[in-house]
Amino acid sequence: MYLLKIANISLKLAPNLPHRLLEERFIALLQSCKRSNQVHQVQAQIITNGFQYNQYITPKLVSVCSSLKRMAYARQLFDQILDPNIVVWNSMFRGYALSESYREVVVLFFQMKSMDIPPNCFTFPVVLKSCGKINALIEGKQVHCFLFKCGFRGNPFVGTTLIDMYSAGGAIGDAYKIFSEMFERNVVAWTTMINGYILAGDLVSARPLFDLAPERDVVLWNIMVSGYIEDGDMVEVRKLFDEMPNRDVMSWNTLLNGYANNGNVEALERLFEEMPERNIFSWNALIGGYAHNGLFFEVLSAFKRMLSESVVSPNDATLSTVLSACARLGALDLGKWVHVYAESHGLEGNVYVGNALMDMYAKCGIIENAIAVFQGMKTKDLISWNTLIGGLAMHGRGVDALNLFIQMKNVGQKPDGITFIGILCACTHMGLVEDGLAYFQSMVHDNSIVPQIEHCGCMVDLLARAGRLEQAMDFVSKMPMEPDVVIWAGLLGACRIHKNVELAEVALQRLIELEPKNPANYVMLSNIYGRAGRWEDVARLKVAMRDTGFRKLPGCSLIEVNDAVVEFYSLDERHPQREEIYGVLRGLVKILRSFGYVPDFTGVVRAT
Repeated sequence: MYLLKIANISLKLAPNLPHRLLEERFIALLQSCKRSNQVHQVQAQIITNGFQYNQYITPKLVSVCSSLKRMAYARQLFDQILDPNIVVWNSMFRGYALSESYREVVVLFFQMKSMDIPPNCFTFPVVLKSCGKINALIEGKQVHCFLFKCGFRGNPFVGTTLIDMYSAGGAIGDAYKIFSEMFERNVVAWTTMINGYILAGDLVSARPLFDLAPERDVVLWNIMVSGYIEDGDMVEVRKLFDEMPNRDVMSWNTLLNGYANNGNVEALERLFEEMPERNIFSWNALIGGYAHNGLFFEVLSAFKRMLSESVVSPNDATLSTVLSACARLGALDLGKWVHVYAESHGLEGNVYVGNALMDMYAKCGIIENAIAVFQGMKTKDLISWNTLIGGLAMHGRGVDALNLFIQMKNVGQKPDGITFIGILCACTHMGLVEDGLAYFQSMVHDNSIVPQIEHCGCMVDLLARAGRLEQAMDFVSKMPMEPDVVIWAGLLGACRIHKNVELAEVALQRLIELEPKNPANYVMLSNIYGRAGRWEDVARLKVAMRDTGFRKLPGCSLIEVNDAVVEFYSLDERHPQREEIYGVLRGLVKILRSFGYVPDFTGVVRAT
């Protein structure tokens, strides 16, 4: 279609149309380009008709390439222009900014300045915004001085951008100085200044300015409400919200997210029911609020309600949150249903949904499905690789995890700290102690990743499981941070496997110091004493455990039945279907015994 249009212009109209009209036709074609190949087709005809250096067409060509984020090609075109005017320079600035290449904006601006090309009022906002994005406060101040000399001091748009730049750079005093010196302050300037104080955590200064603002639109109200939410002052948030005129759905959503982030689920639910109108962000706030507070059953209930009551369709954020809840609860059937829903609604290729699907399948025990999702993803980010590497390691497929890590490096994806947690776990499951040590060293020296407590915990687990308990203790003593409960509990578990009573006592002592009210630690050491036949020590620990005044929490299991997730506890007498459950258990025990199974209770001590 585009080639036909271009052919009609070049072959039929060119000999007859006036020069100016032909320019306008080419400009109109460039403005309608949506893809890079269309731009190249139009450009070919521009060159054929001798317009490649046209002062009107060339800037538009550069502008279109910039808007399509083809900045390398736009720069080639730009460098071929002998004397680019300010319109062309501004197109390059906007293109780099749209591509988030903010440093290139700043470098190109100073190149323009060195060539004595006068800027206009459209130049400075983009350049100043770019300085703020990369915290280039020194360069920003130089731009500020330059615009002052160029006579743009009174421009309200430039002044607002200066406030934003200084606020982003932490120079809130300079930002307020610009604000106070502005001749004309519109609602955007007031909003930018107040937002600057909020970003700096200075609500004491932000609130009086908010009260003084001559005009307060819904954006300014929402920013002020968000500031108090960040501060955790939900009483003041609600007071402001009730005073807010012309509240829109985003105002309600802001308050919803505030209650969710501050853990007030009851207020979140009440507000949701009060809402006169709900959009996708409202439902996501409710579902995400439940997830943020660990209420995964409620996540699934809210999702089902959304599907049945709302005309709003779930988006990628909704499905990702629901899939994470399915992973936590083991709700495989619902997770599979969400997978089908994503495929039928065009979200199959979404990287966030794909990552959540992989995580769900891996945690629900269907690692092959996770692999299939990964292989079907056209776009993969770092989280995609990390999710599958971790999933493979969790399923004991260490060889596959390590091979995937090699593939990851071959495609140029740089690993991060989470990647190496998966790799170290894979080495642990395979007993590859020396490989694990080598990967740990590579993480530090080759990838410049500072070890966190999770990495140290993996290394201690790797050494302890392999029976190298003394080496594990030596690693713990040299850790750059204090070992936590997980590390000492892992050591205690390894001591049980390898029957190292002395080291187990050391681990228990550290655990008692870190969490003195957890009786599970006493039970673990009691079992170790029992295996060693040290029954006096078992009795002593039982007394010590009883003296804490706390009981060990019973084990809890989750199972998906009839499109619902049911939970039950060890020795549960309160479950409404306990007779049926214990009947099935007795039947299973009979079947096991008929095949010669004999349970081993050696050294097992019941918590009391």
